[in-house]
Amino acid sequence: MTDKATDAGARQRPAVRHQRPEGVNDTQVSALGKVSEALETTIRARGHLYSFHQLTGHADLLLDQAVSELREAGHQDLADLLEEEIIGRNVLDGRWTFQIVEEYDQTYYEPFVQAERTIREEIAPGRTHVYEAEMKEGRRTAGHPQHTARPL
Repeated sequence: MTDKATDAGARQRPAVRHQRPEGVNDTQVSALGKVSEALETTIRARGHLYSFHQLTGHADLLLDQAVSELREAGHQDLADLLEEEIIGRNVLDGRWTFQIVEEYDQTYYEPFVQAERTIREEIAPGRTHVYEAEMKEGRRTAGHPQHTARPL
């Protein structure tokens, strides 16, 4: 059984993984925060790229149905246009969307993830979101049950 006073006290301090390591200054914490935010923005961009990939693929597959219906309606020439010019077409020179996603991951995303990890481990080994945790500490209302530093 846990001691409720100890649990409540723990909730008032950020988890160790979010605390600033000894010797890390404000400029370093700020830089870590910016690198983290930049990576988070890149993750969002990557998500949009995956949306582009899936939406384009879905549109291409819908055209199969459109071709069938155009043929059924007697529009062979229009069905041929879609089938020959659009269905299966590269979206960039020599690339379908999956190849764009793969190239982005290999050329930019994966190196960025590794660089962020290297920087974070060099400055604040084992720590994540130090900047955000400190921002949270500055905005919490002491003693408020919905302003605790962390869950139990």
